[in-house]
Amino acid sequence: MIRVASYNMRKAIGTDRRRSPERVIEVLCEIGAHVVALQEADRRFGERVSALPAHLLEEHSPYRPVPLPHRTGGIGWHGNAILVHKDVEITGCEALHIPALEPRGAVLGEIRIAGEGLRIVGMHLDLSGLWRRRQSRAILHRVDQGEPLPTVMMGDLNEWTNGGCLRDFGHGFAFAPTGRSFHARRPVAALDRIMFRGLQLANCGVHCSPTARKASDHLPIWAEFASTG
Repeated sequence: MIRVASYNMRKAIGTDRRRSPERVIEVLCEIGAHVVALQEADRRFGERVSALPAHLLEEHSPYRPVPLPHRTGGIGWHGNAILVHKDVEITGCEALHIPALEPRGAVLGEIRIAGEGLRIVGMHLDLSGLWRRRQSRAILHRVDQGEPLPTVMMGDLNEWTNGGCLRDFGHGFAFAPTGRSFHARRPVAALDRIMFRGLQLANCGVHCSPTARKASDHLPIWAEFASTG
């Protein structure tokens, strides 16, 4: 089984308005995924350093960041980052430039888990429906240019309806029915999504531990897959 997760960690600021990267790391360890797509992983202003200090990740988690072209001290591209378990082999990575009004981006990583190749795309899409659709089409175009690999795309899509960018992604990808992830205190919307192709979905859900309800305004979502190859 391959376990993946997506988490808008809100720059490690919890629902109690305290910044606590230790709490975010605790949630990541609870989930126990092979790979995690993070959104809002870097601070927004100033030097935009990582909201998860490297020494905390190394000392208190089994994860390391995919080495994207980020600023010194950061781990992401416009806040998007991919973490992989230390046993996972990283075979490629790329920051995706997508059309945007505000700073937005997506990230791509290619990995091997127990000999199985897998493409991971993490994203945090725009608040505007028009720009979300432009962004989804750009991401799909890039993914379709690559070599055929089982692919998981996940992130905070900011889509409140069942149309828009979900329709675009749905032409080539299936959605894991993870459930509602926002707001963490009382989830009413499935803003966070996991999409896949070339894999068999085994299980999925929202991670709703007491710590997760405090660590961010989004709850993490997760899915388990078996390869169809």
